[in-house]
Amino acid sequence: MLTAIVSILGGIIASSSYIVSKKSDAKELIDKLVPYQGWIGVILLIWSIKNALMLFRYFSFNGIIITVVQFIVGFLLAYALLSQYLFSKSDEAKEKGQELRAKLVQYQVPAGIGLIILGILRLFHWF
Repeated sequence: MLTAIVSILGGIIASSSYIVSKKSDAKELIDKLVPYQGWIGVILLIWSIKNALMLFRYFSFNGIIITVVQFIVGFLLAYALLSQYLFSKSDEAKEKGQELRAKLVQYQVPAGIGLIILGILRLFHWF
């Protein structure tokens, strides 16, 4: 259940620009979540890595989908924290992190919307 809630929150933050463009009064709620963006991203990133390792034991197509989407959204939301605490120690790591972020940022809104849907499905145990 916690995975579903964090997935939904991460999806809302990742697709916030799209949500606000469709429903402007949602901005207040999203602004309350933004300070936790990095930590929600770190949690999603850790869960996606854990899920990837679990896929070796219990292979499922659904598991692959949610793992990939959680990783993309988690990395993008946690990038500021990762850059500050991990990538700052090495110029090469910082450069590779920026390259990966540049490749993934185009998928942020679609991945965020997908993560909201996957989180809701997971909440109701449909996925």
